[in-house]
Amino acid sequence: MGFELDGFVRSLAGQSASTQKAYSGDVAGFLDWLERAGAKSPADVDRLLLRRYLAYLATRRYARRTIARKAAALRCYFAWLRRSGAIASDPSRRLSAPGGEARLPRVLSQAEVAELLDAPRASDDADPPRRLRDDAILELLYGSGLRVAEVCGLDIADIDLVTPAVTVWGKGSKQRRVPVSAPSVEAVAAYLASGREAFLAPVGAGGCGTVDAGESTDKVAVFLNARARRMTPRDVRRVLDRRSPTPTHPHALRHSYATHLLDGGADLRVVQELLGHASLRTTEIYTHVSTERLVGAYRRAHPRA
Repeated sequence: MGFELDGFVRSLAGQSASTQKAYSGDVAGFLDWLERAGAKSPADVDRLLLRRYLAYLATRRYARRTIARKAAALRCYFAWLRRSGAIASDPSRRLSAPGGEARLPRVLSQAEVAELLDAPRASDDADPPRRLRDDAILELLYGSGLRVAEVCGLDIADIDLVTPAVTVWGKGSKQRRVPVSAPSVEAVAAYLASGREAFLAPVGAGGCGTVDAGESTDKVAVFLNARARRMTPRDVRRVLDRRSPTPTHPHALRHSYATHLLDGGADLRVVQELLGHASLRTTEIYTHVSTERLVGAYRRAHPRA
């Protein structure tokens, strides 16, 4: 049996698209290195060889966080080989790697969020359907703390403006129901009533879509791009590039949502559930952000700080 990279990639089907891409690339890079090292099969790999590989990555000046992720990918890969019977024992068990730097996520201030959501660029005034769509996307990213992939994956049936809530599929194909803020309800309702139809209409019929001959539209997706197809994370990034007065990215709105909830006194476990985090430790990073913001405010305001 060979290294079975294709089989390993198929085993990642339950993971998010970003995890699948990262892990498959990480393992492919490791296998390229193994070929140069002369290994012929998974049985040739031992713990020492794995540690040599991590040391090699360090000499290539990979960031500590990147090396830690690659080590996690290798643990996942060799665990799969062990389960599939390709190897008798797993050489990656307890394989350690340097931990990532404790970099805190970038959080927008409430003033920055208000400017982003309430003061769109003048170019949007000439394209009302796009303005309505972008308003709804940004409100959901911040108002419900959704991941960009979750926003892009929304179908019409997932929207409940009466409760109000949205049903999303998060990492690991886990479903959760998330409450929707009043501004989000208003923005989504306006888009569905007066904006979305324009993206379904072909060019020449008064619409803003650019559907090629033979290309079908995505009639169940909530958010559509100019080609009448479901919005992608890259499309949403372009919305931020166009609307944000300062460089930012879609995930920064999720970071800001969590931090502002904690600033306002929300319970950490409630925030964990809202974000869809499997582990409370993942959510705890926002307590550090919130604490740093409080310390910063204290130092700026107190005369003897």
